[in-house]
Parts: sequence; structure tokens; C-alpha cells
Amino acid sequence: MRIFPALLTIMLFVSCSKNEVSPEESSPATTETGATAAAPVQKTYLALGDSYTIGESVSQAQSFPYLLVSKINSRGQNFAPPRVIARTGWTTKDLQQAMTSANITKKYDFVSLLIGVNNQYQGLSKSEYRTQFKDLLSRAINHAGGKLSHVSVISIPDWGQTPFGKKSGRNTQKITEDIAAFNAINKAESIAKGVSYTDITSISNKVNQDPALVASDGLHYSGKMHALWVDAIIATFNRDN
Repeated sequence: MRIFPALLTIMLFVSCSKNEVSPEESSPATTETGATAAAPVQKTYLALGDSYTIGESVSQAQSFPYLLVSKINSRGQNFAPPRVIARTGWTTKDLQQAMTSANITKKYDFVSLLIGVNNQYQGLSKSEYRTQFKDLLSRAINHAGGKLSHVSVISIPDWGQTPFGKKSGRNTQKITEDIAAFNAINKAESIAKGVSYTDITSISNKVNQDPALVASDGLHYSGKMHALWVDAIIATFNRDN
């Protein structure tokens, strides 16, 4: 079945079905006498990215930032719901602009960064990606209070291996090579800065063996896949936090 390019563009890069998510602030606890009780200090997490970070085509609870917090807390940590700055279709430039608009002033205990698939899809230059990614990484480190061990860069999944990607009419081998080139950049910059790097690309390629790892749109990933990503990310988190 032929997939029209316009349809692919809309589904992968223009959809805005999920926007930036910020957890609501809870009210202070009160005692029976009406006095305000000291609430336990919660740690904070800032997740930066695109459709993979918001969990396009899955529920919020199934997206990796929320699954990560749930798993971390089940092991004795006390993290608040994550603040997510991400949207389907965003490139590195889009994320830069969104972060500037958000005017983030607070520091976070953990920051993740996963961005670049839309740069690859739109055929944007790798040199531009490197420049913009370096800026985003510097911002991520700043938002983590300069603590390198509290920042984790996550690799870009290979969307060409998904059912939708294989029906897109594009050369899937070329997609794989391009994604690898973009990942080589973000990995090199992560190593240069001294932050953690988590490879989820190889995990994502398991869609070839397990269709349940793909979301209903055939393009993005299911909650089951997000859970596998969390297993990889949490290994880095446990080592550095």
C-alpha cells in the first residue's frame, strides 16, 4: 500500500496532539489542628525532547519519563511527576525556542535529553544539529545545577525499522545510516561534556521481533517499549544519583 508523503509528514512531524506537560503543584499538607505540616522534599526531573519523550500514541503514564519516576520511586526515591518540555515534530531548533520561551529558572535533580529524529527526517544538516545539540546539552547541564552526573542524553530510535517506516517509500537502510550518524554526534558531544549516555536505538530495533513494541499508529512506540527504555536509563541513573 502506497503511503503518501504528505500523510507521513503530518503523522511524524506536524502532529501536536501532545504539548508541553507541567505537573500541577500540590497543596501543603495540614494537620488536624490546622497547622501546616512539613511535606517531604521531593526531587525534580526535567525531560526534554520530542514525540518519543511525550510518548506519542500512548498514555502519559506509559511514557518513559513517567515510567522512570514510578520505577525510581518504587526503589525508595521521592521524585515529583516530571516536567516535560517536548512536542511531536520538534527539531533541535524547535526545542531551543521552546526552552527559551519557558524561561526555566529552577534547578532539577535529573534532566534527560532525547532529540534529533525530526532533524534527520527533514534532511537538516548534521553540522547544524551538532551546533544546536551542544547548546541544548549546555542548557540541560545548567538546569541540573551543573551536576554532570544528573544529566542523561538518550539516543534516537531508528523509526525506519517500524512498520510505518517500512511502508513510507523511503530507503530504510539510508534512514538507519542517517540515524546512526546523528547518534554519533550526540554521543560524542555527551562524552565530551562528561554526561551519561543511554543507547536505546538497539532496543528499539526489537520491533522486528515483537510487534507489541509498536504503538497503534505503527510509527511510534508502545508502553512496553517505553518500559524497556526505562530499564536502560535507570541503570545510568542508579549509578550516578
